[in-house]
Amino acid sequence: MIDVNQLRKGTTFLFDGQIYKVLTYQHIKPGRGNATIRVKVRNMRTGATTEMTFNSGTSVQDIRVENHNVQYLYSDGEFLTFMDLDTFEQPQIRQDVFGDDFLYLKENLELKLSSYEGEIIDYELPNTVDLKVVEAEAAVAGDTANNPQKKVVTETGLVVQVPLFVNVGDTIRVNTAENTYITRV
Repeated sequence: MIDVNQLRKGTTFLFDGQIYKVLTYQHIKPGRGNATIRVKVRNMRTGATTEMTFNSGTSVQDIRVENHNVQYLYSDGEFLTFMDLDTFEQPQIRQDVFGDDFLYLKENLELKLSSYEGEIIDYELPNTVDLKVVEAEAAVAGDTANNPQKKVVTETGLVVQVPLFVNVGDTIRVNTAENTYITRV
């Protein structure tokens, strides 16, 4: 058990049978009365984001999350299969858990999976991913003063805005947090 005053961004805890991860933390001390702790949390099972308020001195159950480095192998349409790089086990996760982040996954990509008591509850993509361009709009000559961009489609189906000089067959580096083009590789 930990005191709610010890909650910080990234802390994972168990409350009312649900697993939560702290996204933001705010300590509020009014002029009179007890301090309150307001945290914005994400339910690790459902993905829902909510705000919780605790009175100072309240305790929650601290949990230890195990992190595993895994390699993405393939998708069968419903489940994604990974390989644990230490134990060579092959956990499977429903594709809908990843949502749109699924489009960053390509074969042999390494990422982290977090689990609690054998249940996979979270994932962490690498900061950048290199993807091959398979479709690109035709570049229009002319206006180059306003940093013109065009849309391209990558090998995984991800759509990204890129500069006009990127063509089909090029490999681009994409920032996974913001879905933005970084450079041509």
